[in-house]
Amino acid sequence: MNFTSKIPNTLTLLNLFSGCMAMLHVSEQQYPMAFAFVCLGIFFDFFDGFFARLFNVQSALGLQLDSLADMVTSGLVPGFVMYQLLANTQTDGGFLLWNTFEFFPLLPLLGFVITLASCYRLGKFNIDTRQTDSFIGLPTPANALFILSLPLLLEKTDFEILATLLTHPYFLLGVTFLSAFLLNAEIPLFSLKFKSASWEDSKYPFLLLATSLVLLVFFQWAAIPLIVLIYVVLSLIQNRFSNS
Repeated sequence: MNFTSKIPNTLTLLNLFSGCMAMLHVSEQQYPMAFAFVCLGIFFDFFDGFFARLFNVQSALGLQLDSLADMVTSGLVPGFVMYQLLANTQTDGGFLLWNTFEFFPLLPLLGFVITLASCYRLGKFNIDTRQTDSFIGLPTPANALFILSLPLLLEKTDFEILATLLTHPYFLLGVTFLSAFLLNAEIPLFSLKFKSASWEDSKYPFLLLATSLVLLVFFQWAAIPLIVLIYVVLSLIQNRFSNS
């Protein structure tokens, strides 16, 4: 038995296990731990492909396992987080959205639109030959980090306006549908992997990395949604200049 051939799929299953642990913590609204396990899952997700290429053991099974694991860690978990955030707004009362409809207890289920959109995006990724060196639409791990950062911002922020937004159902529903759109939009986004150490080949990943480090130092949790936004903006700039 070739031990090295088992490493990528083992890492993929560890990604899945991390997603399961994150689900448990989201159910208890322990969002820092949920965020940590999602980050751990994304770490395993990156290195399963790395080792598969390194040992030349890519397989159809590995591809399917990878998407199934991502479906939990980067699809189900963020959908559940948004469900919890929307459900928590009901306890505040006073919002027209909840008071207008008799079936308001069902509306938090719209948070799982993120899960459905993630599933569709992962399915497309497996059969889209255009996404070998770049992405079409926001990658599910980036979207998961964005959504998981929202309750952390709510816990840490001292800004009343931001806290009001993050507990307002209209805003949360807007974020939900924007997330679903970006996941499946026909927007080319550059790969987060460095093609080489040269500036010309990898200037956009270098710019994103440098900007991310600065933002994380100064803004901590608040940096995460900004980093995702900058990633999209830099990709749009790259597309503009590459097509000119």
